[in-house]
Amino acid sequence: MAAVAPSSAPSSGAAPSGTGGRQIPIVCPGHTRPLAELQFLTCDEPDAETRTFLVSACHDKMPMLRDASSGDWIGTFSGHKGAVWSCRLDPAALLAGTASGDFSVQVWDAITGKSLFSFPHKHVVKTLDWSPDSKRLATGGHEGILRVFDIQDPKKAPLEFVQSPKAKISVSKCSWIDNSTVLAAGEDGSVRFWNVDEADPAKQLIRTLSVDGEAGGIRDMELCTTTSGKTVLTVSAGQNVTFFDMATFQQIHSYKMPVHFKEEGGASLHPSGKKFIAGGGRRGGSMALGAGAEGELGCDLKVYVYDFDTGKELEAHKGHHGPIRCLRYHPDGKSYATGSEDGTIRLWKTDP
Repeated sequence: MAAVAPSSAPSSGAAPSGTGGRQIPIVCPGHTRPLAELQFLTCDEPDAETRTFLVSACHDKMPMLRDASSGDWIGTFSGHKGAVWSCRLDPAALLAGTASGDFSVQVWDAITGKSLFSFPHKHVVKTLDWSPDSKRLATGGHEGILRVFDIQDPKKAPLEFVQSPKAKISVSKCSWIDNSTVLAAGEDGSVRFWNVDEADPAKQLIRTLSVDGEAGGIRDMELCTTTSGKTVLTVSAGQNVTFFDMATFQQIHSYKMPVHFKEEGGASLHPSGKKFIAGGGRRGGSMALGAGAEGELGCDLKVYVYDFDTGKELEAHKGHHGPIRCLRYHPDGKSYATGSEDGTIRLWKTDP
């Protein structure tokens, strides 16, 4: 791809744990600024070995592709002129999309790293996602407009869905739930379900889910289909992680965290549906004020593991030197990745 490899290979570094025993994660260097988003993708090819990739978006303008098991660097998508907030592979792992602070979205050949085309926007783009059939790309950001681009006809004007006619509501995350429906998470604490194939504007918004009014804007959103076949929506906002059953659209649980998600962080549900991880920003205190390792500042350096049914803390691992800004479970559930303000990605074992 169009960039040089990181200066050093992934390494293991001692990571004292708050609870749950000592764990030494794989440390993946290469980025030079805070991480913004992580995505795992397992690619199943006929007559080929199943392989899982990890892509990372970062403020250093250099989204990267890695092997998900080893953390080994594969390539860098080089070309953006602003921070990259989102990076996603399409379901076939043949294309990559990146959303940037340079007011653009770029589509790349995921094999060669070549930029195929760019979609200009009028403000910072914070999120994007591929449709399950890889034919369309949804984007959102500070404009408060969900856009859907036709990848088979990239010069065609995108479909546009304004989040609210009364006020501009930034879109922080978007996810396709099927080839016609896109979920858009807003800074007003609501997840809007859009039927992007509906021609009648009055019928395009089909559902809205909202988190607790005190939670604030949504920082992270994840759709996970568990091994039992249940699809769960995980929403991180304010100081809460909230779970919704996508079959009934009812709230399952909402747990208050020891960190907040005002500027960073998120949560991810284990594929079994039995536990989840979370990490985020400071609850209070600052390094300048001398907050100690056991005080408020120390808490934002950890990744927490919780029981899904009870909200009980199971583990708390410390290894990063800055707040955790993004995290996701590996699709097989045996490991998870965290990205931090310290510019590193760490790969942790689910059951060390």
